[in-house]
Amino acid sequence: MAMDKGEICVEQGEKRFLAVAPGEMTAGGRWGLPLAHLAYRVGGGLHLFRANSPVAPQGGLMVIEDAGFAGEGEAEPFCGEVLRECGVRRFSGVFCRFRGRPQPALVQVCQRLSQQCRDKGLGCYVTEGYAGGCSAQAVISTALSGGSLRGRLEEAGSRFGFSRICVWVERVAEDFPLPSSTGRGTPLSREDLERLREEKGGSVFFSPELCAHYFTYMAGNEGHFVLFDDAGSLRQKLRVAREVGVRTAFLPYGELGDALDQVLERR
Repeated sequence: MAMDKGEICVEQGEKRFLAVAPGEMTAGGRWGLPLAHLAYRVGGGLHLFRANSPVAPQGGLMVIEDAGFAGEGEAEPFCGEVLRECGVRRFSGVFCRFRGRPQPALVQVCQRLSQQCRDKGLGCYVTEGYAGGCSAQAVISTALSGGSLRGRLEEAGSRFGFSRICVWVERVAEDFPLPSSTGRGTPLSREDLERLREEKGGSVFFSPELCAHYFTYMAGNEGHFVLFDDAGSLRQKLRVAREVGVRTAFLPYGELGDALDQVLERR
C-alpha cells in the first residue's frame, strides 16, 4: 500500500471503501483502501453494462447504478451476469446503488442477488429504498437538510439492525431559500460556494445535529441558508456513525479527494 503520508486511522472491525469512477482508479488506488468501482449500470431488458475504460477494474466491489433505467426484465439472468463478472474481476461483493423510487424489476434483483451473494460468500449492499425486502447491507446517505444524523442512523438501525447499515459519506453544498417548502436546495460547486462566502461574508456556524457548516445571507428580500461540508464536518459524520455502531462507510473519491487526508485522519 502507498502510505507515504502516514497510516490511515481505521479502527479494528471498520471498513472503508473508496468509491472511484473508471478514470480515478489509479489515483484512488494509492490510498490503500479497497475500491468500490462506479463502472457499471443496469440497462434495458435487465442487462449489465460496464463503462469503457483503458483499465478494467479488478478487486474491490462492483457498484451498479440505475441512471436512466425504467424498464422490465428477468432478475435471474441479470444476477447471473453480475456474478460471472464478479468472478472474472475478482470482486469481493456488489453494491446495487439504485436511487429514486424502487422499481419492481430492481427490487427482484436485490432480493435474489443478496441471497446468491450470501451463498457464494460475497458482500452485498443496496440503497435504503431497496433494503426492506432483502438481507443485503443498507447504505444510508449522510446528507441531511433537517433533523439529526444521529437520529437518522438510529432510526435506520432500528429498522434494519445496526449490523446491517452502512453510510455513504456525501459532501454537501446547497443553497436553500427561506422558507424552503421542499427541503431541497440548489447544489453548489466548490467554486460557487467559495464565491458566495467571499461575497456575502458573515459568520459560519456548525450544526452538531446535521454535522455540517452553514451560513445565511439575503438576496433582495429573500433569505438564504447555505449548508456545506468540509473535512472537519465529514470526519464528524464518520464519528457519529461509529458511535451508533455503523462500521462500514463508502467515501466517494470524486467529492472527497482534496480532503481525504483529514477525513481519514492520517497519522
